[in-house]
Amino acid sequence: RLLQTWARGGDTQAAMRLATALEQGSEHPLADAFRTACGNQPLPLLTQRETQTGAGVAAHYDGAVVRLGSAAYALALHGEPIPPQAAAWQEAGDTVVFLADAHGWRAAFRLGDRLRPGAREMVAALYAQGVSVSILSGDDVGVVRRLAQTLGVFDARGNLLPEDKHAAVRALQAGGAVVAMAGDGVNDAPVLAQAQLSIAMAGGADLARSNADTVLLGDDLRALTAGLYLARRTLRVVRQNLFWAFAYNVTAIPLAMCGLVTPWMAGIGMSASSLLVVLNALRLQAQPSTLAPVPADTAVSVEA
Repeated sequence: RLLQTWARGGDTQAAMRLATALEQGSEHPLADAFRTACGNQPLPLLTQRETQTGAGVAAHYDGAVVRLGSAAYALALHGEPIPPQAAAWQEAGDTVVFLADAHGWRAAFRLGDRLRPGAREMVAALYAQGVSVSILSGDDVGVVRRLAQTLGVFDARGNLLPEDKHAAVRALQAGGAVVAMAGDGVNDAPVLAQAQLSIAMAGGADLARSNADTVLLGDDLRALTAGLYLARRTLRVVRQNLFWAFAYNVTAIPLAMCGLVTPWMAGIGMSASSLLVVLNALRLQAQPSTLAPVPADTAVSVEA
């Protein structure tokens, strides 16, 4: 969500409308923040819109090129130092989006992040199940570090381009890790394709959902830990059923060959074995107590 705006000349509304026009058609969460803040205000007409992945968007407005995005991306148009107000926002660990043209900075926007429901509980539950958690983000390093401290995540990396995220996942896999990647943006699509298990958010970009193995139907991230727990229980039950089937056949077939098992006994035994396998599988329908919400203080304590 948009928290504050600094604009050259003080016209923050005009700057916000121009930024919203640049973000039209984008599925990025930051674009939603601008559209929400702008409401139904009329937007300026832009031409020749171009998007640079992981950096920002550019277009022609009133005969000049304007850019909206990271400081480095916008700075390339003019080379002026970052406005003091925007620099202070960055030092505070906030997400700052810049608007610039060839004459300098047009505006800077301070945005705040809202944690998804269940994020703290998800991180704590994953650590409790022995799963390492990493944050790979294109946001500013200060923003990512502050988020990591809130969640209790030890490995958090910011200012990453999509290729940097891809390389980070490949490095984990080269070290023997099995990687599950969760993402919701267009930039996450290549990384989702690289991971052994890819998870997209229901409200994410279409490209991210199409490249994911699994799509969360809601915003509550506790579904991730519930899914992991259920998958492990399912695998355990499958192994139990396979072991029982193997043990039954290894025992029953030799007895039948020796004439110690009559056909009616074999029929009853086979039916009982099948029933046992089905009943064992039905245990997966029970809702285990381990999937109950984790208290917030428990989730934060993982940082220690």
